[in-house]
Amino acid sequence: MTDLILSNARLPLGGRMAEGHLVLRHGLLHAVETGPAGVAGAVDCEGDIVAPGLIELHTDNLERHIAPRPGVDWPHHAAVMAHDAELASCGITTVFDAVRVGTLSYPGRDTGYREYARRLCDEIQAMADAGALKISHFLHLRAEIPTQTLLAELDAFGPADGVRLISLMDHTPGQRQFTDLAKFEVWTKKAMGLDATEFAAYCRFLEELRDSIGAENQTGAVARARRLGAVLASHDDTTAAHVAASAAAGVQLAEFPTTPEAAEACRAHGIAVMMGAPNLVRGGSHSGNVSALELARAGRLDILSSDYVPAALLLGAVMLGRHWEDMARGLDTVTAAPARVLGLADRGRLAPGLRADLLRFRVTDAGIPVIRGVWSGGRQVA
Repeated sequence: MTDLILSNARLPLGGRMAEGHLVLRHGLLHAVETGPAGVAGAVDCEGDIVAPGLIELHTDNLERHIAPRPGVDWPHHAAVMAHDAELASCGITTVFDAVRVGTLSYPGRDTGYREYARRLCDEIQAMADAGALKISHFLHLRAEIPTQTLLAELDAFGPADGVRLISLMDHTPGQRQFTDLAKFEVWTKKAMGLDATEFAAYCRFLEELRDSIGAENQTGAVARARRLGAVLASHDDTTAAHVAASAAAGVQLAEFPTTPEAAEACRAHGIAVMMGAPNLVRGGSHSGNVSALELARAGRLDILSSDYVPAALLLGAVMLGRHWEDMARGLDTVTAAPARVLGLADRGRLAPGLRADLLRFRVTDAGIPVIRGVWSGGRQVA
């Protein structure tokens, strides 16, 4: 194979931006040097930033492609390919596909919680094995604690499945993400067609379900995460007590803590804090929770996730870089930091021997990143 040399680029190296060049060989970074390449055939990047490919730990994007409208089940192979191509076009070269485990049955209503994780994960792996996907896909199981089939669904996965991340989720109304019950009410009434009386009954059902099986499911999910060798994440921690319980369970990553108190407690327990890039881009949480920018200003934001807008990941990192006046630090939140937490030693940094997962972009005067090239394992995918 012919080497690909990317020259005249701005590179995040050693915690700072430096002018330099990269040599790609056999899907890996062969050389990472400062200064011009001085080699015939090198690609002139015209001063663009060339960073490691972005690493996405929590995204609802695949589910959006699988169910593009309520009640519509789109063919999974087509959905996975569309999801994969969209992420590649946004500079994401590694994704942890968030797939829910745990179904919820409620008499007379469709909750939307159907069992699909085992089949979908098999389909993703088969497509990756066939070379049909552009980027790297890992499994992220979203364990919905107050559901009736959680432990049985988790038992369908074994160490050979490569589950790398399991997050513990509890969306019972009145706490965590839905401390503001009005937010849950708006969403639930629209999704399930409930009137006020029916909504109150549904909330009681969810509370009683959590009280009856929540503790058993929580303990069982933690044990199964250990069996699978997966990193454990909490979700929507709100209080210091929530964080203490997460730390006791062995949680290493906090997904979207909802208050400054929880983020501060995460720092005290050595738990990395991940916030949603849409929260940052929009200037606040759509659920009324703490602002990502507030945590960034306080030095309590470690990792960004695109959550439900893939294009938000790079934009959010650039916004952080401009806010901190340190673009290398902003990019770290979507490259090196998630790689460290998930134990991905082969990517997330620019260093010889690592995967040639790369993103070339420039930033407009208005602060908007414009992608000019994406490589996954040395192969250009966008």
